Amino acid sequence: MLIAVLGWKLAALYVVSGLAVAIVGGVLIGRMGLENQVEEYVYQTRMGTAEAAEMTWRERINYAWDDVKDIVGRIWIYVLIGIGVGAAIHGYAPEDLLTRWAGPGNPFAVPIAVLLGIPLYSNAVGTIPVVQALLGKGVAVGTALAFMMSITALSFPEMIILRKVLKPRLIAIFIAVVGLAIIFTGYLFNAVGWRFLH
Repeated sequence: MLIAVLGWKLAALYVVSGLAVAIVGGVLIGRMGLENQVEEYVYQTRMGTAEAAEMTWRERINYAWDDVKDIVGRIWIYVLIGIGVGAAIHGYAPEDLLTRWAGPGNPFAVPIAVLLGIPLYSNAVGTIPVVQALLGKGVAVGTALAFMMSITALSFPEMIILRKVLKPRLIAIFIAVVGLAIIFTGYLFNAVGWRFLH
């Protein structure tokens, strides 16, 4: 679907840059030694114990079901709050807001697009039609992609959900690393993206 909007060359560059951001960001966060910034119950979750190898299929299913109930029981309220906040904000976001504040000629268009995307909640496929409409209104390709990435990777509702398993310091570091990577990617695509468009 993204190929239809951006063309195969730009879509391929987007995928490669996304992988690079994920790998570099993961390595950076991993080297910071932030294991203590994950909620304690996450480490207490039972995984792959030695006795699991000797379980019958029924015992494995019951074991898995108990873990699913435990995890869902811990996070369901955060998921509902996150989705609710995203739905409420999404309904109030004016259609031309991004074009007005992050349109052509604004050197701060990419960071503005990222900030405008954070309160919204959607998946990548759901934002592709928005990217197509923004490109049609003259928004630069990197700005539109930065908006899409911030909605899917940094949305406020997603942070509410992540808060159940991550401590605030790790969430802040995650937002900083991913936010800077998205802004860099947006400026990169604004600089070179027009060459690849149809």
